[in-house]
Amino acid sequence: MSDDAYGATIAKLLLSRKLTDLRLAAGYTANHVCDMLNWGRGKVGRFEANQWKRPEMSDIRDLLRFYGVDETEARETEELAIQARVRPWWRDYQDIFDNEFPGFEADATRIRVFTPLVIPGLLQTADYIDALMRSSGKPPAWRRRAAEARLRRQLILAREDNPPPVLEAVIAEASLLYRWGSRAERWDQLMQLAAIGARRNVHLHLQRFSDGPPPGMFSAVQIFDYSGISPGHSGEKCAKLSLVFTETDHGIQEVSDKEYVSSYVEAFDRAMDAALEPHDTGQYLKQLAERLE
Repeated sequence: MSDDAYGATIAKLLLSRKLTDLRLAAGYTANHVCDMLNWGRGKVGRFEANQWKRPEMSDIRDLLRFYGVDETEARETEELAIQARVRPWWRDYQDIFDNEFPGFEADATRIRVFTPLVIPGLLQTADYIDALMRSSGKPPAWRRRAAEARLRRQLILAREDNPPPVLEAVIAEASLLYRWGSRAERWDQLMQLAAIGARRNVHLHLQRFSDGPPPGMFSAVQIFDYSGISPGHSGEKCAKLSLVFTETDHGIQEVSDKEYVSSYVEAFDRAMDAALEPHDTGQYLKQLAERLE
């Protein structure tokens, strides 16, 4: 799979942080910069808070000149901005996504997922997705588009033009035993999990009923790790950065507080340690599938 937008979302985040650092190094407040550039107050603040869809190159160059950035750093920042301007596929699904979650997911080098009641979205079959969407109560047109978008997200696990992310998922046995669809459809879902779990970049850990509840984890959480990414050719590295997203019936929200991020990472590690190892998970999935034959 080819995705020209790979790195665009994390590049936009890095650009926001870069502009903040440059302003602070120059000794200005955000409002002072807006006044000096004859911009409306709040514009620089929105940039630095990453509350923009597509950075304008003229704005970036105005800021770089105002901050007195040297030629080398200015060129690197502009290249970062060029990468951040690439339009990702999920912009066509803004009725489905109310934030940039799919972009952060696609740009991650490692994805850690825990979903106690449903199978993780990256691992769902089309039939499973359809069953979930039908139970949502949403209009048919929305359900079709949501299903399309979810299947599109799954392509990152097998992409070839850019390194696929490493996926570590803790799957609760409860999510596998609901009676949805036909027996054949449930069998297909279990076998797809076993097949995907055999890939080198995928590590599935099953939390069985017999092992008790996952220690410290009770809500759906997704952790995206970024390391060694250099969006475009800017040389701007994204090292040791983790973003956490929690999921409810009302949507997916980013957790920004560093203390909370650390607590989710620690809780996920405990849940993974308490679950089956990938090889044993694969065997258990096949045993569950045999009961449906």
